[in-house]
Amino acid sequence: MALKIGVLITGRGSNLQSLIDAAADPDFPAEIVTVISNRAEAYGLKRAARAGVHHEVISHRSFKTSDAFEDAIDEALERAGVELVCLAGFMRILSKAFITKWKNRIVNIHPSLLPSFKGLHVHERVIEAGARISGCSVHFVRAEMDAGPVIIQAAVPVLLEDTPETLAERVLHWEHRIYPQAVRYIAEGRVRITGETVRITGAEAPASGFMSPEK
Repeated sequence: MALKIGVLITGRGSNLQSLIDAAADPDFPAEIVTVISNRAEAYGLKRAARAGVHHEVISHRSFKTSDAFEDAIDEALERAGVELVCLAGFMRILSKAFITKWKNRIVNIHPSLLPSFKGLHVHERVIEAGARISGCSVHFVRAEMDAGPVIIQAAVPVLLEDTPETLAERVLHWEHRIYPQAVRYIAEGRVRITGETVRITGAEAPASGFMSPEK
């Protein structure tokens, strides 16, 4: 039986689209049962509608407290039978209580090689720091921002002529590849967490690496 996932979004939903595309394959072991946005104007809602995926708006502005907002999200996820929550550009900080309830059942994608460059404005900071390699990570969510056991990462070179926009585009290409793969690992029951380290049955790292710059 396919793992039931719920996706939380705020904006354009490009990573949502990568999950929608993956779930369209009958062999993919997960299905998106609901998409929830805290903004009615989020383009990701249109992506969900086109795919025939249930979607709804739960605006944080409609609630007097963040606890009430999160309770509404939690109720919607439970109502849909969600087993795994995927954050895909969800621009709200979730409380420790919410994360504790969904511990090891909530994942996020971040545009850096965690634990480096947590937070916002990642690509600007990578370039300013003179880093030669960047990338993206999918991880289980913990109360600390952009923390938690890493499931999968992809690396890209940082080019000397890069702008934040060109680097973001290069990283995003890999975000769209690794997010569905992380969900697949989880849905296939291949992921276990030992301490704060993820072990994936049958998965191996590539034998070689790369240099940046190379020549």
